[in-house]
Amino acid sequence: MEESVVRRSPEFRRRFPRYRLDVRMSLQVFRAGTTLGFWGRSTEIGQDGIGGTLTGEVEPGEVVSLEIMLPRVPQPLKLRALVRYRQGLRHGFEFLTRTKEQQEVIHQICETLAGLT
Repeated sequence: MEESVVRRSPEFRRRFPRYRLDVRMSLQVFRAGTTLGFWGRSTEIGQDGIGGTLTGEVEPGEVVSLEIMLPRVPQPLKLRALVRYRQGLRHGFEFLTRTKEQQEVIHQICETLAGLT
């Protein structure tokens, strides 16, 4: 079985570990007086962010509205996030303000994924 924790080089440190997760996500970004929408698939998730591949590009520093379809969660998780990096169509997002309920859902997903290692 492939390990579910995403490994990075030693000089790249995260505050929280990331876990492999393949779920649908969509986002909206307000740019140049209009709202653009993209969708894609996540590749990893952690307590403070998510990474994934999208159908379009958003730029580091932009704030986006994310919708993530998580396992065992009946409604999409709707969050604001900051684009931290872009490598082609691969992006990394840092979650911004979260409600206590959103934090708990993300925590539970990460705990479940951590148990799969």
